[in-house]
Amino acid sequence: MAFVLEVPVNLLGRHQNLVSFSSSRRPSNFINFTRKQRCKLSMSSTIQSLDEKHLDPANDLALPIMVNSCTGKMGQAVIEAGISAGLHIVPASFGIQQDAGKTIQVGGKDIQVHGPSDRETTLSSLVEEYPNLIIVDFTVPNAVNDNAELYCKTGVPFVMGTTGGDRDLLYKTVEDSKVYAVISPQMGKQVVAFLAAMEIMAKQFPGAFSGYTLEVLESHQSTKLDTSGTAKAVISCFQKLGVSFDLDEVQLIRDPKQQIEMVGVPEEHLNGHAFHMYHLTSPDGTVSFEFQHNVCGRSIYAEGAIDAALFLAKKIQSKADKKIYDMIDVLREGSMR
Repeated sequence: MAFVLEVPVNLLGRHQNLVSFSSSRRPSNFINFTRKQRCKLSMSSTIQSLDEKHLDPANDLALPIMVNSCTGKMGQAVIEAGISAGLHIVPASFGIQQDAGKTIQVGGKDIQVHGPSDRETTLSSLVEEYPNLIIVDFTVPNAVNDNAELYCKTGVPFVMGTTGGDRDLLYKTVEDSKVYAVISPQMGKQVVAFLAAMEIMAKQFPGAFSGYTLEVLESHQSTKLDTSGTAKAVISCFQKLGVSFDLDEVQLIRDPKQQIEMVGVPEEHLNGHAFHMYHLTSPDGTVSFEFQHNVCGRSIYAEGAIDAALFLAKKIQSKADKKIYDMIDVLREGSMR
């Protein structure tokens, strides 16, 4: 039996190993990520540009970005990606009060850390010096709303990659201010493409997995205490497909020993990884499906954030009517390097 899945042409393109699906009988204990003696159907997914148009190189080089926070590993990865892309890294960044006044060197650039007390005056001065400034935010969940309020008050476009906070308030703040922004809890372009495909499947085939049981395991560095936003989005799709599942059923693996021995995370990536597995089993136990995506390091998110900043600059330049975007918009436009 065959079916047609209407996937936009810009969602699936050049081959990159992203996610594997398998259909087989297997033991209920699925924590071990080893994939021996099982058939796999690899789904490759990247984004193919519809028009292959990007920002003019001269404009790319002139684009100034401020990365908050430069003291975090994610922020530093974004700075390095921005340098590689030829962007101008503004030598200032917001941080916690304890780090205020420090100078952090990233990618050969000296960046001054500013604490909460002088954020507004600092940002106002930077806007005067860099009128085309765009901020990339990878801070902490409890800073999301305060930071967004400041960016909107100052009129600075921004890319919000930080998860958490009050998301409804975040969107309302941006909508009321009319500031341009890309807001996405997931900046990895290929992972976003996978999420988009899941949304399409959920929309076209609601209830397709009714009666199936779902097991979800996600492993991140020990400093990440909350459930992944990506996992929540995928679970939402499965719920639309008819699966009954509560978020508190997600198995969070944060212990380094378990991550190495049971999940298979390379030791060198214990401090920066995202391994997700979603296992579905039919009511009679004769059929199973598995969706998996494993990310080591932070470069996939950093590069996506830079592409989002370039995309936003293009929208600002064209005076687009739409003000709030997500990574799906970035992918559909083909605004990637």
